[in-house]
Amino acid sequence: MLKPIAFCLVCISVLSCKSEKDKSLDTNLKAELVYEINAQLGEGALWNYKTQELYWVDIEGKTLNVYDPKTENNKVFETKSRIGTVVPVSKGEVLVALEDGVHVLNLDSGSSSLFTNMQSELVDSRLNDGKCDPYGRFWVGSMNLNQEAGKANLYCVDGSGRLEKKLTNRTISNGIVWTSNKKTMYYIDTPTAQIKAYDYNDDTGVISNERVVVEIPVDFGFPDGMTIDEEDMLWVGMWNGNAVIRFNPKTGKAIQKIEVPAHNVTSCAFGGENLDILYITTASVDMTDEEKQKYPLAGSLFSVVPGVKGVQANFFNKTTNN
Repeated sequence: MLKPIAFCLVCISVLSCKSEKDKSLDTNLKAELVYEINAQLGEGALWNYKTQELYWVDIEGKTLNVYDPKTENNKVFETKSRIGTVVPVSKGEVLVALEDGVHVLNLDSGSSSLFTNMQSELVDSRLNDGKCDPYGRFWVGSMNLNQEAGKANLYCVDGSGRLEKKLTNRTISNGIVWTSNKKTMYYIDTPTAQIKAYDYNDDTGVISNERVVVEIPVDFGFPDGMTIDEEDMLWVGMWNGNAVIRFNPKTGKAIQKIEVPAHNVTSCAFGGENLDILYITTASVDMTDEEKQKYPLAGSLFSVVPGVKGVQANFFNKTTNN
């Protein structure tokens, strides 16, 4: 999420991006409404392929949501504080990123317990987006509550709950994914308007060789949550951009655009029995009166069949230790 004031802080760097749009950008598809809800800051989309359910969160609404497409039922769990993201542990358990650290939440009882205490790390900050790597570690980033530059970090939590700081001097730690060969990690720090790549060691969790693979033009919006497909292409929700855009990290170019009837598009995840449906979360905050009239469904869940399949989400592995 970017507050309006943040745009003033980052416009100069974004306008200096040298990338150009791919003239062959496919813009034929539009997302359709799946579940109407006025979420304040819908985020953290993740498909549990074992239960065939979509997990997502409303950060400002302080809720974890479990949506079942077959029944069209959205089960809501209230959380003790703002919730940045969610990852599955087992059929009945998830990890949730709250304001004081990482908690285990039981989906049967709704009860939760602190797994990794991060209070000392999160002074004037909160946890934001994150996912599990192929090995089963939980990577989760932070952001300063006033979005101060350089005040955020990227962390990794192993199976024993041990915390390791992986990246520092970030601003809004956001989307993160890994390639199918487990050798590359892609990561977004939203105000940079970039997607960066890192060499990734699955055995140790070590990342290295930071480099920029995508520069995002200012008229696309700001990159938020991200998922990856079976072709190792990147799908990014665009805050202030009314779309999800597919990027080729090998060329740095945008190759497909999914129009979404919401101004702030926050995250996406491939789901369905064949992982061929792209589910999309949106936000209803940070909109002008004109934008609210134009996008009355903002905050709802949307979906589209984009013609490519995703990959199974990684579960958190409580037995992993770095």
